[in-house]
Amino acid sequence: MINGVVLTPLKSIFSEGGNVFHAIKSNDFGYNKFSEAYFTTIDYLAVKPWKRHNQMTLNLIVIHGEIQFVIYDDRKNSPSYKAIENYRLGPEKNYARLTVSPGLWVAFQGLSEQKNIALNVADIFHEPSEIDRESLNFITYSWSQK
Repeated sequence: MINGVVLTPLKSIFSEGGNVFHAIKSNDFGYNKFSEAYFTTIDYLAVKPWKRHNQMTLNLIVIHGEIQFVIYDDRKNSPSYKAIENYRLGPEKNYARLTVSPGLWVAFQGLSEQKNIALNVADIFHEPSEIDRESLNFITYSWSQK
């Protein structure tokens, strides 16, 4: 596992008339503080290219569809240096929160033909100057064709 990445299974409560999907509590491991929450969508088989937050901790929860997150560690002093891992998350197959520490590269792909929606609960406000961005070919990875 990549140092600084935590996968936390989340509780789902199914009931007639609607369901409850837990996301994050202030006493959960990986929770630092709350500054901002936002949703992102991604189309079926589309891939959002690599980005690295240098200050923001990500807490990613897929609330609809299925999304594959790929994380790469290029931190030279990290015990998981050059490791790459993928996580497939969604409310029906693997409902979990993916916590990603600052300094790790993340790219992701929509795997469901329906809407793919993720929530990020961030510990700082979105600030474009703290993000590094690269194209998909920056890191070699074979993306799913489903």
